[in-house]
Amino acid sequence: MTYWRQPLDRDQVRVPRGIVRIIEERCKGCGFCVEFCPRGVLVMSKQTNTKGYHPPEITDGSGCVNCGLCALLCPDFAIYVENGGLHPPDKIEPVRKSEVKG
Repeated sequence: MTYWRQPLDRDQVRVPRGIVRIIEERCKGCGFCVEFCPRGVLVMSKQTNTKGYHPPEITDGSGCVNCGLCALLCPDFAIYVENGGLHPPDKIEPVRKSEVKG
């Protein structure tokens, strides 16, 4: 996404990162974690667990911001997030307001 302005303290903000852990044998494939992940880190896998359900899999683990929403919504306690530390923010180049479409 392109923004035409940036916060003044952007270089000082540290982004939290999480490490998503999935216990595949507990999962019943409801998809709540995939549906409500704000960063789109999870997708439903094509493989099945021993119960015949499709558990989620991680697409891009570096995108997780440790919000814990997946663990909060999981009815089977099949997913949790570990603290991955703090990382500097991604590089986003500001553009002029006239260049932004919208």
